[in-house]
Amino acid sequence: MRQAGSETRLSLALLIPSLIGVAVFVYGFIAWTGYISLTDWRGLLPDYALKGFGQYKQLFNHPRFRQDLVNTGVFTLMFLAGNLFLGLTLATLLDRRLRGAGFFRSLFMFPMAVSFVVTGTVWVWIFNPDSGLNRIFTALGFDTADWGWITDERMALVCVGLAAIWQMAGFTMAQYLAGLKGISDDLREAARIDGANEAQIFRHILLPQLWPVTVGAIVILGHISLKIFDLVYVMTQGGPGRATDMPGIYMFEITFRGDFFARGAAIAIVMLAMVALLIVPYLIYSRRMDAA
Repeated sequence: MRQAGSETRLSLALLIPSLIGVAVFVYGFIAWTGYISLTDWRGLLPDYALKGFGQYKQLFNHPRFRQDLVNTGVFTLMFLAGNLFLGLTLATLLDRRLRGAGFFRSLFMFPMAVSFVVTGTVWVWIFNPDSGLNRIFTALGFDTADWGWITDERMALVCVGLAAIWQMAGFTMAQYLAGLKGISDDLREAARIDGANEAQIFRHILLPQLWPVTVGAIVILGHISLKIFDLVYVMTQGGPGRATDMPGIYMFEITFRGDFFARGAAIAIVMLAMVALLIVPYLIYSRRMDAA
């Protein structure tokens, strides 16, 4: 009995420093940011007087922030669709135990080893209108005079999305591949005995079994896309115009270049709310699935 109590006290003693750190440096700073967003702090001198939700009203009435939300929505849909499709396709091919599957698995996972900053730098070279892809297409006989890539407002967001998909497709592939490895071969063999072809097996057996993997991938990828900053900033800095501007870039500029700290805090809270709208339902869903 004494030994059990001693182990309990030891466990608490080990957990308390981490709990204090999380309480202060995570939830405490979130609460402080929320408080600052309700003030009118602008300039280097702090202003802690509460002003209500005026910052949020001004924020949602600002054309730039509304455009940022649209850009984030378009980027998120493109990012999710591209990663899920490409990741599932690659995982399905590798699951067939093709020759050289180990090499290709490592190759597809390689982009995850670099940061978004490195990815952005490389893809800026690729999408540079004066070099990169344009030189290849010109050598093939195409007229690339109007192919501006990241300098074209119509193409810039797509270019950023392609770079992001390249970086994270390997992660999605790994998730799906692990899910496919966990599906018993007996289910597939039973379906084949019943006369099902490979397309029917994939649609009616594999996809339903992979649904939890898909939900998890959507949550993780959606979290990344909703708070994206570094990749976009390296590639376009939000331009041309506001074609690739994101809330994270707006927050950075208005806070650390414009000294509008209350407005920047309000943007941060809105970004936190967007991520929470994605993650909280997933946590509730996971708890219900565990309890079932």
